[in-house]
Amino acid sequence: MKKILSITIITFLISTISLAQTKTTEDLDKRFEDGLSLYFYKNTLRMLNQTESKEFDELIKDIEKMKFLIIDKNKEKFSAGDYKKLLSGYKGESYEEMMTSRFQGRNFDVYLREKDNEVKGTVILVNDSTSLYVLDIVGKIAINKATELFKTIDESTDIGSRIKDFLHKDDKKEKKEKVDNL
Repeated sequence: MKKILSITIITFLISTISLAQTKTTEDLDKRFEDGLSLYFYKNTLRMLNQTESKEFDELIKDIEKMKFLIIDKNKEKFSAGDYKKLLSGYKGESYEEMMTSRFQGRNFDVYLREKDNEVKGTVILVNDSTSLYVLDIVGKIAINKATELFKTIDESTDIGSRIKDFLHKDDKKEKKEKVDNL
C-alpha cells in the first residue's frame, strides 16, 4: 500500500512539474511585481471564444494552460538589455527560437521547447515601445497562428478591458489627482 501511495505521489509531482510555467517567466513575474498576471486553462480559453469560432477552438486545442503577463516597460524600467537577458533565460531552459515577426506595430518572438519530437511548451513574446506581453503556454499552438491568439486575447471584451485598464491606470490616477487638487 505504501509503495502504491509513493508511486502515485511521485507520478503526481512529475506531472505537475512538467505542466509548470517556465522558470524564466516566473522570475520575470516576481521581479516586476506591478505587472499584470493572468492564468488561463483550457476551459477559460474556450470562454474567450465568444463568437464560437471553430478556428479558435482548433487554435487552442493543444493548450493545457497559459500564463499571460504584461509589463509596463516605462514604469518598470524594462530595458533592451533586460529583454536580451529574458531571451537568454528561455534559451537556457531549452527553448528554441522558431519565429520572429511584426504585427500591428508589435514584434513577436515565438520560442518552442520540444521533448521526444513533441512540443511541450510555447512562449510568445509580444514587444512594443511601451509594453512587454508574455504568453507562456504549456502545450502548443500552430506557429503561424501566434498573432491570432494574441489578437483574440487582446480583443476579448473582459480580458481586453483589464489589459487596457492596466496599461492606462497611471492616466486615470493622474486625472484623479488633478480633480482632487482643484
